[in-house]
Amino acid sequence: MLEKLKSRAQALKTEVYAIYLAARDPRTPWYARALIFFVVAHTFSPIDLIPDFIPVLGYLDDLIITPAGIWLAVRLIPAEVLAEARVTAATREVDRRAGILGATLIILVWILAALAVIYLIVSRK
Repeated sequence: MLEKLKSRAQALKTEVYAIYLAARDPRTPWYARALIFFVVAHTFSPIDLIPDFIPVLGYLDDLIITPAGIWLAVRLIPAEVLAEARVTAATREVDRRAGILGATLIILVWILAALAVIYLIVSRK
């Protein structure tokens, strides 16, 4: 069972990498690229948007955002672009820069949320 889960996780990682490659293709619409940017950043980020130690929400983040984002991205990418990207993704290693970019994005979201809370607290005084 553990091997089956590992292979599914690897297949998911390869699919997300294929989506990332498809986003770099000029035939992919801009709105699909925007969605793909967030999906890939979230998926490959070593930091979660909602940390796993927060009961229920921490895991729902991973169980809902990534699959829903992948599902929508696959439907927005032209079929021939996605097919080419899947072939390329199957023969290459994942580009680790996506993880760094994802971590940066998550940290930025947390900083903006903290600044918003501080602003609300200060403005009520």
